[in-house]
Amino acid sequence: MELLLPSGEAVTLPTLLSYRAYDPLAVRIVFHTDTGGQVPWVFARDLLAQGLRRPSGQGDVQVWPGAVEAVGHEEVLNLALSSREGTAWLRAPLHVVAEWLERTYRLVPAGREADGYDLDAELSCLLPGST
Repeated sequence: MELLLPSGEAVTLPTLLSYRAYDPLAVRIVFHTDTGGQVPWVFARDLLAQGLRRPSGQGDVQVWPGAVEAVGHEEVLNLALSSREGTAWLRAPLHVVAEWLERTYRLVPAGREADGYDLDAELSCLLPGST
């Protein structure tokens, strides 16, 4: 991905997108900083999918499609992440994220995220006196 600085300059930021079938509602993004650190974010897969087509999200995570005129009107996916430390605006080629997201839907199709998930068992672990 590219991190967009306040000056408008774009800086390459090594990024890892990951998806886990056992946590089918979430996508994970880990940004690798130049100091060797990692900055992880987890948010809804549906939010990312919606953001490919239209502005989506509110609060900490916002995603929207756009174009970068400076590079021949390439379609990009914009991602704004906000925390107490500030807001980061990132972008990636839209087709790359769309292809990656499509692979997650091959693992767990849309609407099938709850298959094999025992909600009663999960809730019973949270209730007092359950074992």
